[in-house]
Amino acid sequence: MYRKILFPVVILCLVLLSACGNRHDHPDKMIFHYNESSGITSLDPAFASGQAAIWPCNLIYNGLVDLDDSLRIVPAIAKSWEISEDGLIYTFHLRTDIRFQNTDDITFPKSRRVTAQDFVYSFNRIVDPNVASPGSWIFQKVKRDEKDKAQFIALNDSTLQISLSEIQPPFLGVLAMKYCSVVPREAVEKFGKDFARHPVGTGPFQMKMWEEGVKLVLRRNPFYFEYDEKGQQLPYLDGVSITFIVDKQSVFMEFMKGSLDFMSGIEACYKDALLTKQGELQEKYKGDIQLLTSPYMNTEYIGFLLKGDDPSNPLLNKQVRQALNYGFDRRKMMQYLRNNIGYAGTSGFVPMGMQSFDPERVKGYEYNPTKAAQLLAAAGYPNGKGMPPITISVSASYLDICQYIQHELAQIGVTVNLDVQQPAQQRQMMRSYRLPAFRGSWIGDYPDAENYLSLFYSKNLQPNGSNYTHYVNPEFDRLFEESQTILDDSLRNDYYTRLDSMLVADAPFMLLYYDKVIRFVHSNVEGMEPGPTNMLDLRRVRIH
Repeated sequence: MYRKILFPVVILCLVLLSACGNRHDHPDKMIFHYNESSGITSLDPAFASGQAAIWPCNLIYNGLVDLDDSLRIVPAIAKSWEISEDGLIYTFHLRTDIRFQNTDDITFPKSRRVTAQDFVYSFNRIVDPNVASPGSWIFQKVKRDEKDKAQFIALNDSTLQISLSEIQPPFLGVLAMKYCSVVPREAVEKFGKDFARHPVGTGPFQMKMWEEGVKLVLRRNPFYFEYDEKGQQLPYLDGVSITFIVDKQSVFMEFMKGSLDFMSGIEACYKDALLTKQGELQEKYKGDIQLLTSPYMNTEYIGFLLKGDDPSNPLLNKQVRQALNYGFDRRKMMQYLRNNIGYAGTSGFVPMGMQSFDPERVKGYEYNPTKAAQLLAAAGYPNGKGMPPITISVSASYLDICQYIQHELAQIGVTVNLDVQQPAQQRQMMRSYRLPAFRGSWIGDYPDAENYLSLFYSKNLQPNGSNYTHYVNPEFDRLFEESQTILDDSLRNDYYTRLDSMLVADAPFMLLYYDKVIRFVHSNVEGMEPGPTNMLDLRRVRIH
């Protein structure tokens, strides 16, 4: 029996919210309902950038490989693969029983199966400058011939070969990204740029209806290729309904009255209503709501701009940066501002959940105001005397955390000013090196620590890279480059811990916390397992 959870604020708003969607439109069907406050602009996997687009694309499409909840590479359309001894040639053997979806917009003959040539077409589309995919960077190391054609080669209908110009140890993980989904040439050519609104893939769900700004409906793909351990075809659900309510308080109320099956993340407007200060579900909701958590491939930090040689800039002094890292209590911050949703950033830049994460080998900063004072004095600023104010750029969503740091650092004599900016403006100024300090986050694109450490590689300086701190260290660069010649994961991870320790010592950032996947799910929903990628996987979800 489905149990509704009501409390006074919800009752007052039921009438106002009744237009947001009715979960009983199809009472004989098992429909999963969730909300996407950010909206969805495209269902073309070539533009699957950001969670809002990645989640539905994961429901509609498949690629060669996928990631399991332990970040291991597992087969998808490719049933097996080999890598040449020199690490430059990847050969994939494809399943031959996978069909493209028949949707209301396009119908394929029953025999239209996915072939290696479909992947050649899909991957060439990603690197085509006319398409302008934000994912074109993922194939930078794919070898090109004398005509500058990327070496994606169909050896036959079920064998795909990709040649690289240099070793790229995380390449298999890169291929698990949604950019690398297979699409049919026929549908792309029929719809052109409108393919973004008429998606056709091979995934567990397919397009049914999309009313922009109101609702997106997907229905079960009757020809999906995966089966469970008992031989039952996946997915179990009949469909997925996605609404686009912008107001987070309204989303919370829709969830509490049962119109939405789950919420992802935590917002200030309902944080304390659902969670204790220890990050546990409030007792009164146990039995009605499930709290699901997992480490998340996301590091939250404050970056310091190290560009220039102005002696009056205190952030160019390593001892000052180290002092700031010792100067605030991360564990207290997580308890009182985040209800312990996340893990205090007391190790390196690489977050929990990654293979190379090792807090025993990578020792970060714990709260130590005495050590902070000693470092400030050694830097020429005893008790902060004579030290110019530090300005941290922050968006409104993280203002409370930066205000906490502002208060904490004031206790050791450091003045912090906060510059509140719109996220888009802040990103632009980060990329142009105009922010002396900024609140940033990095969500891993693929499960290899290289994705995090590359933020501090000098060849990734702007305008085309992601080295927003302008960190330049020749020894770091040398070890980083050496790590990328090693295919053995355990040996490469040893390099990663050394590199991460080097960053901790140089302190081009203040680590805040490693994020946590958090999901609130009604008790009648089963099969929603959270993982470090925070991917929405509904293949094995049931609603009772």
